[in-house]
Amino acid sequence: MGALQQEGSLGVVPPDFRVDVELHDLLTGRPAPPKVPPKPTGPESLPEPVCPQYPHLVRDHAEVLAQPHVPPKRRSWSPGLVYRAWRGWGLPYFQSRLLRGEFHPIIAYLFTEWKCNLDCHYCWAFDNSVKGMTEDVAKRSVDWLHSTTCRVLALMGGEPLLRPQFVHKVVNYAAQKGFWVYVPTNGRLLRPEVIDRLGDAGAAVFNLAVDAVDEKAGLPKALNSIRRNFEYLIRRQYDYGYIVFFNINICRNNLEDVRELTEIARTHGLITDYHINESPMIHQPQFQHMEENATFIRPEDFPQVDRLIDWIIEKNRAGYKMVNSVQRLRDMREFMHGKLQEWNCRAGQNNVIIRVDGTLGPCFPMYSATYDWGTIEKPRFDGGQLSEMKKQCQPHCFSTLNHNLAFCYNDGRVVRWILKQAAQGFQGVTGSFS
Repeated sequence: MGALQQEGSLGVVPPDFRVDVELHDLLTGRPAPPKVPPKPTGPESLPEPVCPQYPHLVRDHAEVLAQPHVPPKRRSWSPGLVYRAWRGWGLPYFQSRLLRGEFHPIIAYLFTEWKCNLDCHYCWAFDNSVKGMTEDVAKRSVDWLHSTTCRVLALMGGEPLLRPQFVHKVVNYAAQKGFWVYVPTNGRLLRPEVIDRLGDAGAAVFNLAVDAVDEKAGLPKALNSIRRNFEYLIRRQYDYGYIVFFNINICRNNLEDVRELTEIARTHGLITDYHINESPMIHQPQFQHMEENATFIRPEDFPQVDRLIDWIIEKNRAGYKMVNSVQRLRDMREFMHGKLQEWNCRAGQNNVIIRVDGTLGPCFPMYSATYDWGTIEKPRFDGGQLSEMKKQCQPHCFSTLNHNLAFCYNDGRVVRWILKQAAQGFQGVTGSFS
């Protein structure tokens, strides 16, 4: 049954949703959850960032771009940047292990937008009729998360940089409160002046979503379309102390591009993160590309995708920097073939999504669910409900973000990784978390 469901979800005309009908009705057949109640004192606003905070880093854009990019053989991390990573990831992990209760978030996904400036044919994660997050909800979200164990804040969309001034305020406020801030973008709006503002504000990582070298059918996120922004981004990372990685979605029509992007990342000393193309977990009425979609992987594509994943595994073992572990890459291949499994999903326990209106969800694939998991300041996650839900949704899901967290949520792996980092003087290691 699982193999047939998986084949259907990746086939020419996938079903509108991949979870069982009973669970789908439970998650989507209710009224929208209540909105965040206003504070008696009125709406809050984000403080205006001081910019530049580091005037000695201000440089002429043309001068920066004129210099050749030669990545160092080994990147040097200051004690302050090492501590920022520990405060963001290490300390919350151990707190989540030691504190009572089940809800101890390590990472939160803050959806500042549900709009996008591109239309990737595999992507259901945008609706241009939805207004973006307000400053009131953004500030209260960061303040509420700060009262929990969470210290990693990932901005999400849509495209977060549709409002660069707003994102600048969010990054600045979160970084000032000690968050390790992650900024994903398709790069079209990531102009040099935006890079400078976000780097100066304290962004810890830029997740650059690219699926092809040149644009192709259904895949507008192409590296050559953002070359100037990309070149500036990778040059300034050593000044501001952020990390850059490629976020690549494996589709039926970009297999050679995945290889080329992997080698480009290697040449520039960047990290790669891979996803396997999936149809929506639950029904997404705004998604317009369910039929005749050139990106969805079909059963006849499996041998080629298998070979690509084997190639990525070889590169991981050869020391290429990757977010995905070898085991997660193997699991990706097994998932594509319909060999379903339980994988210790931590959604609603160690990660949480905050929608643009401040309502909560356990994970990215459940963004459009109407089940009431509460709001910022008043979460309503229930361990029993989550456990029952995951029995049905986990086998149909390969959310890379959640899979990576689940894989890393293991004391033995964490201790080995810390020792491995310590042996290198906390100056970074190659390969991946494994």
